[in-house]
Amino acid sequence: MSDDAGPGAPADDADARAMEVALEEARLAAAEGEVPVGAAVLKDGVVVAQAHNLRESTDDPTAHAEVLALREAARVLGTWRLDGCTMVVTLEPCFMCAGALVNARVARLVYGATDPKAGAVGSLADVARDPRLNHRLVVRAGVRADACGDLLRRFFAARRGDAPTAG
Repeated sequence: MSDDAGPGAPADDADARAMEVALEEARLAAAEGEVPVGAAVLKDGVVVAQAHNLRESTDDPTAHAEVLALREAARVLGTWRLDGCTMVVTLEPCFMCAGALVNARVARLVYGATDPKAGAVGSLADVARDPRLNHRLVVRAGVRADACGDLLRRFFAARRGDAPTAG
């Protein structure tokens, strides 16, 4: 996965620190029996919203971590236009979430593990950087990818009965 953060992008350690917030959200999701994906929205380097998957507990197919974090960030900031914001998420966004990031005008996306089965920011498509759309994001992939991927692998192994629960 390419890292096109480019000049002037926040330092690697800032992205890794922000990913820790998303990882903690993912751990909360796992503890609740949700697929362990966590997200955080930052504005000027400050976390303004964070969330984790809640699809199972809410019976809401749109309750992905990214969508919930975007909703909260819009509420906190008082606008749906999240110009200048960074989304940090533990797993490559799906088509729905990538589209929501574009529609919210998020400036940057930082994600951990790739999702070869459903990812829409490089794996199956690249919605976030599609030149045909009215907005494109700067994308940095692979931040804390091992930790993000391990959490998901442990969760699904536990579901299959192969290992203790993720956490």
